[in-house]
Amino acid sequence: MRVITQHTLGGPEVLTIEDAPEPRPFPAEVLVRVKAIGLNPLEARLRQGEFPLLGEPPFILGWDISGVVEEAPQTWRFRPGDEVFGMPLFPRAAKGYAELVASPALHLVRKPASLTHVEAAALPIVGLTAWQGLVDLGGVTEGDRVLVHGGGGGVGHVAIQIAKAFGAYVITTAGGSKREFVEGLGADEVIDYTSVDFAETVGGIDLALDTIGGDAVERSLGVLRPGGHLVTAVAEEDLTLAAKYEAAGMRFSGIAVDPDPVALRGLVNLVEKGELRVHVQETFPFERVVDAHRALEEGHLQGKLVLTL
Repeated sequence: MRVITQHTLGGPEVLTIEDAPEPRPFPAEVLVRVKAIGLNPLEARLRQGEFPLLGEPPFILGWDISGVVEEAPQTWRFRPGDEVFGMPLFPRAAKGYAELVASPALHLVRKPASLTHVEAAALPIVGLTAWQGLVDLGGVTEGDRVLVHGGGGGVGHVAIQIAKAFGAYVITTAGGSKREFVEGLGADEVIDYTSVDFAETVGGIDLALDTIGGDAVERSLGVLRPGGHLVTAVAEEDLTLAAKYEAAGMRFSGIAVDPDPVALRGLVNLVEKGELRVHVQETFPFERVVDAHRALEEGHLQGKLVLTL
């Protein structure tokens, strides 16, 4: 039962409305039966206690999911049986390493038929980081010279393809063993960081995307054109570096990825046009999550790792 007050010329009048529905909870949630879970190096670091994003253990890791809607009682956006994927709740705990995950409906989008559940689960965190860094923050446009640090990794290999889709000329750093891989993604120039110093061979960069951190962030200052822009997904809180860039007349932005259905649909659009594919290096059955985390810790991945249920 709900009680409302109606204001009339004669003064307020209290009305009682029988059988009116109660306001629905917000945000509307759906229950997803998970088919695949994308793994990210961040999760290995959280498990090792590097920083308390999720508080003290025990906690359940995981954000990148793809699966089938089991229940959707609060929203018109999805119905049971819909195939969906996304990155719910980040950076709060989504508890994605599970058979069933409750997610805000707005943090998911429909999975296109052109993506398997494994590919869809591999895409959200790396795809959203690259999109929000290059498109939303960087404003990448046709003709830009874009430098992607770490083009063979999860974020980097998606970033190359997004920049190319927007008409940019893309230069990337990558180990020599990944040259063929990143060239296949569309990179116009590849710098083998194991033998060549990018700071001595690159110049006139409009937009640089950092996915690796370390001294590459500071040294990128010297390769930007006047007024150029560096976006980092690693050193986003480095105020000293930000001040150095500003003093040199450059832009410095940090990206901390967040759920974004608009950007997810942008990624889906590129997938459906054949301009974006996510590379999965290896899949592991859920029971081998320990082996998957060992692979995460070893690093030097080419694309992504995915758990399957």
